Amino acid sequence: MKQTSTAKTLGSFEPVTFPDFANIGRITAKIDTGAYTGALHSTKIHEEETDSGKILRFSPFDHPETVITVTDFAVKYVRSSNGDTENRYFISTTITIQGETYPIVLSLADRSEMKWPLLIGRRFLRKNNFLVDVSKTA
Repeated sequence: MKQTSTAKTLGSFEPVTFPDFANIGRITAKIDTGAYTGALHSTKIHEEETDSGKILRFSPFDHPETVITVTDFAVKYVRSSNGDTENRYFISTTITIQGETYPIVLSLADRSEMKWPLLIGRRFLRKNNFLVDVSKTA
């Protein structure tokens, strides 16, 4: 995975893919400098105990037939844009944006009532030296 030394410019919305999620395809992400972390629309989010330890299963975006299983996850409190605090699962994965693949940490949340199923927050933008130009279109 590449970490650029010079700033790359993103628009307010960018097409992205997730190499770790088979059968998902390209998704449009909202680049949200007001959000600290990113959020991935997911359903069927549940933790299970197995013989080899805890696992987390979820269905990303509006693909209920696709179930992703991860062992690398955490649970943290998050304050949403409306001020509510809730426990959310966080996963580590990779994202491809503008042809390059980067590590990213995302919270899992049911965003079905939201306009955009994927937010990319300023933590990822800062870590990977991205600038946001709101006049740029994807």
